[in-house]
Formats: sequence, structure tokens, C-alpha cells
Amino acid sequence: MELPVWELLADSVRLGLDLYIAIGQYSYMEIDKHTDRLSLAFGALADPTRRAILARLASGDADVSELMKPFALTQPTISKHLNVLEHAGLVRRGRDAQRRPRTLVAVPLKDIADWMEPFRRFWEQKFAGLDTYLKETRKKEKHRGRTKR
Repeated sequence: MELPVWELLADSVRLGLDLYIAIGQYSYMEIDKHTDRLSLAFGALADPTRRAILARLASGDADVSELMKPFALTQPTISKHLNVLEHAGLVRRGRDAQRRPRTLVAVPLKDIADWMEPFRRFWEQKFAGLDTYLKETRKKEKHRGRTKR
């Protein structure tokens, strides 16, 4: 029995994705897990407060008091979140007289986007294959409807 083209395509994509993941895992692995930039960035992004802080910093620099305003959190709590973001390389602390503004560092976000790109392509191919399958099914149904009349 011959497999449909979309199943063969899905199998080849799956094999390619498996290989990419295996190679990617090995290339990102380091002896000390704490120095793995991608893991640090994902860990920092796991918290909604830290994601909100990054979203705020995307519109410009801000100090701790400015970053505290939308949250019902204390200054030490916000500072702890900022320390995690700084350790992950997502935020940089500046110095402007007495003010200590934080700045968004987008490079780790690009690393995440680059890492996720093959998964995006994988799902786009899946959806394109499904779209093709549905179009073919509709054509067959229309064709059957004409022959029944």
C-alpha cells in the first residue's frame, strides 16, 4: 500500500527535525548548566512578572521604582526578578548619577527565536500539508456530488 505524499513529507520532516534537535541539544550543552545561555533565558522567561518587566523595558530604560509601579510587589522582590533577568543576560544595569536604569538586552531573545525557528517551520509544513489534504478532500467530495446527480 502506497503512503500519501503528505505522510511521506511528514516522515521526512520528522526525521530532519529529530536530527536537528539532537544536534542542537549537543551544541547547546555545556559542562556547567548555569552557563547555558539558552536555559538561563528560558528560565528567566518562565515567570510572568519577568516577562512583563521585559515588555516594559522594550519601550525604554527604567529603574526599579518605575518597574515596580504596575505590580503589587515590594522593591526587594522586583530587584530579585531583575537579578534573574540580568544573570540570564536579558537586562543590563546602567548608571546615571544616582539612578540605576535597567536596559533590555535583546540578543538572548534572538537566540531563543533562532532555536525555535525549526519548530515554526515544522508546524508551518504540517499545516500546509493539512491544508493540501483538506483541499483534495473537498475536491473529491465535490466530484462525488456531481456524479450522484
